[in-house]
Amino acid sequence: MKNRTLCLLAAGFSLMIAATPVMAHHSFSAEYDAKKPVSVKGVVTKVDWMNPHVYFYIDVEDENGKVTNWAFEMGPPNGLQRAGWTKNTMKIGDVVIVDGSLAKDGANQGNARSVTLASTGQKLGGASSEAQIP
Repeated sequence: MKNRTLCLLAAGFSLMIAATPVMAHHSFSAEYDAKKPVSVKGVVTKVDWMNPHVYFYIDVEDENGKVTNWAFEMGPPNGLQRAGWTKNTMKIGDVVIVDGSLAKDGANQGNARSVTLASTGQKLGGASSEAQIP
């Protein structure tokens, strides 16, 4: 009886651990609206190159000089690498132009369809929303 209880607890714990990455992953349409395009230019302030999605943050200055920090999601690192990205493609301080889809809640957040490095004109796909172009 004691062995059976331990086996059931171990099996339950294993299932819970295995399901964690699935719960953390979300679909594009759950968070972003493909019918709300966004295009902004700003200075990179942070890059989080990790699974399940790469995130980067930029400071965007409006016509009145007010600076707002925006967050953008891209695809997973391995998908971005297949599209030509490396971990060092975009660095803090780089000026980028981002085209993508706005968050459904209207926050300063989006899903990057493409990122253009202003200094070189190099344009790379964001991987996770490329199929979501309206």
